[in-house]
Order: sequence, then structure tokens, then C-alpha cells
Amino acid sequence: MRKLIVMLAVVLLSAANTPLFAQATGQQKLSAWKKQQALLQQSPYKNLQWRLTGPDNRSGRSTDVAGVSSDVNLYYAAFATGGLWKTTDGGNNWQSLFDKEATLSIGNIAIAPSDVNTVYVGTGEANIFRASLPGIGMYKTTNGGKNFQHIGLENTGTIARIIVHPKNANVVYAAASGNEWTYNRDRGVYMTTDGGKSWKQILFESEKSGCIDLVMDPTDPNTLYASMWNRIRKRWSDPMPEDGDYIYKTTDGGKTWKQIVKGLPTTKMTGRIGLAVSQSNPNTLYAFVDDHTIKRAPKPGETDSYERQVQKVVIGGAIYRSSNKGESWEKMGEVHDFFKPFSGTYGWVFSQIRVHPKNENRIYAFGVSKAISEDAGKTWKEWEPSDTTSDWTHGDNHAMWIDPVNPDRMIVGNDGGITLTHNGGVKWKNFFDKIPTTQFYTVTYDMETPFNIYGAVQDEGTMGGNETNTFGTAQTEKKKEWRMAPGGEGTQIQVDPQNANIVYSSTYYGRLMKTDMNKGRRDGVKRFTLFDVGRIDSLRGEWLAGTILSKFDNKTIYHGLQHLYKSTDGGDSWQRISNDLSYNNKSKMGVYPYLIYHQAITAIAEGNQPGIVYAGTDDGRIWLTMNDGTAWKEITKGLPANKHVIKITPSKYQASRLYVALNDRREDNNAVYLFVSDNYGATWKTIAGNLPASPANVIIEDTEKENILYCGTDFGAYITKDAGKTWQAINGTMPASVSVNDMFIHPRDKKLVIGTYGRGVYVLDDLNKLQ
Repeated sequence: MRKLIVMLAVVLLSAANTPLFAQATGQQKLSAWKKQQALLQQSPYKNLQWRLTGPDNRSGRSTDVAGVSSDVNLYYAAFATGGLWKTTDGGNNWQSLFDKEATLSIGNIAIAPSDVNTVYVGTGEANIFRASLPGIGMYKTTNGGKNFQHIGLENTGTIARIIVHPKNANVVYAAASGNEWTYNRDRGVYMTTDGGKSWKQILFESEKSGCIDLVMDPTDPNTLYASMWNRIRKRWSDPMPEDGDYIYKTTDGGKTWKQIVKGLPTTKMTGRIGLAVSQSNPNTLYAFVDDHTIKRAPKPGETDSYERQVQKVVIGGAIYRSSNKGESWEKMGEVHDFFKPFSGTYGWVFSQIRVHPKNENRIYAFGVSKAISEDAGKTWKEWEPSDTTSDWTHGDNHAMWIDPVNPDRMIVGNDGGITLTHNGGVKWKNFFDKIPTTQFYTVTYDMETPFNIYGAVQDEGTMGGNETNTFGTAQTEKKKEWRMAPGGEGTQIQVDPQNANIVYSSTYYGRLMKTDMNKGRRDGVKRFTLFDVGRIDSLRGEWLAGTILSKFDNKTIYHGLQHLYKSTDGGDSWQRISNDLSYNNKSKMGVYPYLIYHQAITAIAEGNQPGIVYAGTDDGRIWLTMNDGTAWKEITKGLPANKHVIKITPSKYQASRLYVALNDRREDNNAVYLFVSDNYGATWKTIAGNLPASPANVIIEDTEKENILYCGTDFGAYITKDAGKTWQAINGTMPASVSVNDMFIHPRDKKLVIGTYGRGVYVLDDLNKLQ
């Protein structure tokens, strides 16, 4: 009996030590959404008018597109974190359809062939970028998007493909690719025969493998092909090749399946597989295989897309063809043999392939560039517009719909948004100025009058625009328009308050540079080679490496890799003022080319006098120095362990007070981690209050009133007037589930500016409406 009691105690202790939100379930997400809806409805700020400033020359990453042959003006476009959009006039005007739903992260959409008003929407981006947001299952509309109904599969995490039966709109197949960061059993292929009232999992391989693509035989709706992908993203690694990337076939509507892998490479060195079936000859199938077999040694000085020294070159995009409905496969060619860049070691982002509806030998493959082959994949060329009046088409391509009746009409989704052609790609029209779905990581400001806003934008780089911009309204002064600015897509930008032309920003992974925008790109940029992460093997810099310009001296800069560095002369010289502030856990370090630089500084802040500096890391450590780095004290005790420190905000009202935002999205954990300390971090208390469960991204103080705080989460923006006991939603005219990544109050103009991850930048012109 005593042994039994001890064993039970051990089990109970293990359960007690397991975080309640170790993995966000669909039920938890739905519960959080109900709480969010109540907060929005009860808020005295539910009609708060935000001004969308833009940008108006970039959208965001599109994950899927769809049209119908019967109406050349009707299109739908889905976005990674920007929701679902629709046009009924060929793209002149677009309407956002998902602003009142529980997520803006869309994986795939499908229009029922038998009823164009019935559209199924699978949420959760399946491309699993470093900042992709999870979904909440499936939605359905039967009236062309006027309203939607949630129809289950809330535990699937991400949806990669939806197939609707050609004659029965209630029969639907969904490819569930699963969680991004953790394993789960709710993945594989699901089927409904009652329009989503109930679902059955009809193909399951393992909790590690999800279905990443699914196609149907155009002449036999009981024959489907599914590609499974064993993949997971870690905080320190992109998806790596693992065994389990098989193609399956069913000929009885999913009752039974068999592997069809004869002629395909071993899955131990492959990744994502894209599928396409020819409409003109259903015997013909294509597979775009992300093959990581080493192809050649790197050339001297060869660098990759992130400016890192190349250590190996892999096959990348390999194209296979079957002429017998998948019974055997033949390798046709490798896209990289013909042009670069295409996909390299990050085919896990792409692997989309399509077949011309009337020509089984003309195929399209998508990566950084668009590729076309006229000989069934043996040879390739870059597919770019030949008409010099064509709009820019952008890069990083993820989606394509081809009109089966008129194949010259195509719509493509890429990292810039949506592009459309009516003549087979000779000339394209983009809609980047019509759909505001830009993904901002960070936002900051200068002290010009009126001030400019700068932000790091996923897939683009750093952008800047004047705060007077209003989306959809032409800017009268060209210099105030949104434009590219110094810095990469992942950076914390700092602008000299005394000289707005001086900008400090990073390219990738903390490679800091200083730019004088008065000078040209060649003469105006100074790169600090001290921070050459990827070329200096000992260095680790985060995607959003911590950088601040001192509020006491515009020549003093702090910059964080795994160590903290300081310059007091505008970057002319640097001093390392800390040891490694991370845990430096060797087991949590990736291997090239999949490595993500982890265990590095992500947040830096100064106290109320020079020399008081806080630093936080992505593996959950927070440090304090009271003497500019001579001595450091860790102040992590009392905080949840190993959470990404995303924001540190010392109080302007009390010297010993500081606020922190921790984020655990990278463990599929939706808990809200907001804390305050009134004694320099000696003790902490939570101030998450009544916030719905959603990862916190930022917290700031009001500039006029002590107990007013603002925060941003993956559900939106909030205000508290009692120091965090209770929060009120301030989304107002912003979408109900928009992800708010960053915010600031301009110190002179007292305007609240919010950077969203999927809907651009918003400004609240009159802060008194909240104060």
C-alpha cells in the first residue's frame, strides 16, 4: 500500500508540474474566443475609430487564391495572418470577410464546384514560418461570405488543402497538417459527408506526420492522392528531413489507402511534397519533392539567403512524374539546375506545383521565383512577364488558381499579395494597393514633424511612411509615402531623435548596421562586422535581435546577440558588457542549414538613469545591471521558465518598477504572460487579469497617467486603468482577432501607433479618447 501511495504521489506530482497550457487545445482557443467576443461587446471603446495608415504598396503573404470559370470577376484571396478577402469586380475593390471571426490565419480555401456560394475555409497557415499563427479549424459559408459558421476540426492547428466533391457540396476532404511546434494526433486527412456537422479522420500516419497536400482525380471523385509530411519547427531549427514523407492513394473515397512510392527518393532526406494531377489526362501526376540530398560542395564565399556562409548545397526542388496514376514515378528534373533562387533548403515553405488544364506537359512550380516547364519537368525557365507594362509580381510564391475553361486566366498568391493575368502570364496586374494585410514585427518613430513610422515587415524588409498617410487616400507629398527603409525584415529599428536620417537596424539575425539616409546606399551604410552572425560561428543573434538607442544620449547604442554590446560614439567603437546571458544549452542549437539562432537577447531596456539596463533572452532569462555591465544580476526567479522575453518596459513613474511580456507561442502555448515587479525584479506578480488566452507581444505605459497600461496580443489591443487588474478591448474598428505585435505612443504628438501582424499599421490620433 505504501508503495502504491508513493507511486500515485509521483504521478500526481508529475501532473502538477505539467503546465496547464502546455499545448493549446481547440476547446481552449474557442473558449478564449468567446471571452474575446464578450470583451469586445462590453468595451466602452467598441466603436473606437482607428486610422489605417498602410502600407499601400505591399499586401502580406497570401496562402491561397480561388476563382470560378462562370464569373471572371469573382475571386477569393486568403492570407497567412490577414484573413479572407473577396472581389466581385475583377479586383478593383476587395472586401474583408473574416474581420469578426476567431482567427485571421488562413491555410486554404475551396469553392464548391456545384455551388459557387458555398465556400470552405481552413484556418492555420500550413507553411509554418517562424511567426505563423495557428488556426481554429474549419469554417463554411453558404452565401458567398456574408456570414460564416465554424464547423469543427479546431484541434488540427493548420489546414493545408481542402477538396470539395464536384457534385455534392456536403462531401469535403480536409488535409490537416497539425500543430507547428508540437506533435498532435489531430492531423492527416479528414472527411465530412454532411457539410461539416461531423468529421471522420480517414488517413492517419502518426502524431508527427500531417497531410500537406491533397488532390482528386478529375474523372473519379473516389480517387484521391495525399502527401504526408513528418515535420516540426523548433525554436532553434527550421523543419528538418525526417522519415515519413509518403504519398498515399485511395480509390474508394478514403475507406482504404495505400502508399505509392515506387521510384521516389528515400524519405529520410526529403521534406514537403506538393502534388498535382492533370485534368486533361488523369493518369498523369506530378510531385514536387523537397529533396535535401547533398548535391555539391559550396563555392568559395558562397552565401545563402540569410547572408550565412553556405556549408552544403542540396538538390532542393525535384520534380517527379507518374504516367500510371501513381503506381510508379520517374524523376524528370531539378529546378535548381536551370535558375536561382528557387527554394534551396527552405522548400518547406513552397513545394506548390500545378498542371495546365489542357496540356499535361506544361507545369508550373513555385518557390522564390515562378517556374514553368513545357516538357513535363525535364527543363525549366523562370516564368516572368514579357510585357514591359506589366505590374511587379513579387517573389516567394505560395498559391495559384488556373481557370480550367480559359487557362490563360490565372491568379497567384505570393508574399506581396495577389497578382492576376488574363493572357497566360505575358502581363500581370497586382492588387498590393487594394488589400492591407502587411505583417509588421516591430514599429518605431522619428521626431520629424509630422513624424514617420518605421517597421520591420515580414518578407519585405524595413519600411517607413509618414503618420499622416491614410490607406486608400493618395498622399500629396511623395516623400511621405510608404517606402523601403534601412534594415531587414527582422529587426528592431532605432532612429536618432536628433537626426532622423540616422537609422540603426539589422539585416538578419542581429547583423547591425548604421545608415545615413541623406547619402546613397553605397556611401550611407556602415555595417558593423563585429556582429556578422553566420560568418562568425561563435555568434548567435535572434531574428529580432534586441537593439536600443539610449534615451539619455543619442550616441549610445546597446545591441544584443548572446552577449550585450555597447557603443558610446555612434557605433565607431564597441565594448562587450556582459557574458553570455542565455542558458547556452548545446542541445538546443540547430545545425546548418536548418538552424535558427536561438538563446540570444531579444529585449533591452534602460531604467530611469544611465547605467541601469535590463536584458531578456528568448530562452527566458532576464538580467539587470545597475552599473552599465560591471555586474549583472539575474531576476528571472518567480517567472515562468523558458518563455521568450519579448518586451521589457521600465516604469517612468517608479524607478524600481518594470513590466515584462513573455511569449510561449513557440511551444503552441496560448497563455498570457504579463508581469510587473516593483522592486527591480526581486519579486513578480501577474497582471494578465481578465485577458483571453492569447500570446502577449507587447506592453507599454501611458505617458500621462501612472496606472494606465496598453498591451497587444494575438487577439488584439487592450487597455487597463487599474495597473492590470482588469483589461478592456480597444480593437474598435480593427479586426476582432488581429495580432498586435508592437505599439508606441509618440512622445511629442501623443498618438498611439499599433503595428499588426497581418493588417498593417494603425494610428489613434486622439489618445484622450482612451485616457
